Amino acid sequence: MNLSYLIRRLVAVLVVMAIVTVAVFAITNVLPGNAALMILGENATAQNLAALERQLGLDRPLLVQYFDWVSGVVRGDLGMSLRLGLPVAEVVGSAFINSMWLAGLALAAVTVISIPLGALAAIKRGTVYDTGIGVFSYVGTALPEFVTATLLLVLFASPANPIFPAGGFADPMEDFGLFLTHAALPVATLGLVLMAHISRQVRSEMSEVLSSDYVRAARIKGLSERRVIWRHTLPNSMAPAVAVISLDIGYLLGGIIVVEEIFAWPGLGRLLIYALQNRDLPVIQAITLVLAVVYALSNLISDLVIAKLDPRVRYG
Repeated sequence: MNLSYLIRRLVAVLVVMAIVTVAVFAITNVLPGNAALMILGENATAQNLAALERQLGLDRPLLVQYFDWVSGVVRGDLGMSLRLGLPVAEVVGSAFINSMWLAGLALAAVTVISIPLGALAAIKRGTVYDTGIGVFSYVGTALPEFVTATLLLVLFASPANPIFPAGGFADPMEDFGLFLTHAALPVATLGLVLMAHISRQVRSEMSEVLSSDYVRAARIKGLSERRVIWRHTLPNSMAPAVAVISLDIGYLLGGIIVVEEIFAWPGLGRLLIYALQNRDLPVIQAITLVLAVVYALSNLISDLVIAKLDPRVRYG
């Protein structure tokens, strides 16, 4: 790996994260409502509100609050939840682990299924396989998460057909089998749209590679079709697919918010909705920052993988 390319990408991530901290702090501080008022209730007196604002540090200048928050983030101190009275790092950390289980399973399922589907559609262009996978891709892309979740609940979690639980969570460290049954429908909901998107991208890119001059030359040389696909076609189709997967992580993180609320999954999405409803600024800021870090790191890893697959990227 070219060291200068790696350094450039790391510097770009740091710059993006610096901008994100400013954006997160600014946006959360222009949200309607007042954190002290949310805690004390509408019947609180002006004196009590002023006292709580001083206690929470909400009466200080915004610039002072920002630098205090950033310095805490750098030290690993995300503050205290205004509503729960617990360290934000503890609250968000637990929810983050639960969300990463869900997102990791969905991403693994999507990668394992969508790439072979797209490759099969490209190899079988114009056949019933290509048509079927194409129809699946268009339908999957058209359905939003809440529609997909509702259909899956009706089909697989209704009282008449209770194949999977309709919601809830089980600790994977205690009973992994039970955890998988609870995760099945949320993972399927998140994965269907991503599978459709990625399989279409792989099909498009691989079809183009199959029509290229070097693939025709490999066939003329007498290489078997299996060798042509595995050695020449598939590796050269992966760079765009990796880029699409990394971009879809942003969609995945957004979809988690909806899916976790529907399936009562105790992750970042559900916690974020609770924090927004209760104007818990430290929790909102921490969750937004965590999601931004995950997205930035996923794009960094994607860039490094693409640079490994295609040397022209890192020397460009």
